Amino acid sequence: MEPINEAHLSQPGLIVVDVAAADDPTAMAFQETIAARWATATAQRTSRVPGQPGVRLRCYVDLRQRIDI
Repeated sequence: MEPINEAHLSQPGLIVVDVAAADDPTAMAFQETIAARWATATAQRTSRVPGQPGVRLRCYVDLRQRIDI
């Protein structure tokens, strides 16, 4: 996997989550867990780097908007 680059967001409480996982189901399961707790702009698919193992996924989370379970 390549290094994760910094991303700057305009307000406190907004975060970027870069996930590196072995496969699509694992990355999506992690994203679903985060999205069940906080307002999250989810990714519809993962990305792959040719010749590299695993997948990557990026989602944006608003920690100020907690979802009550």
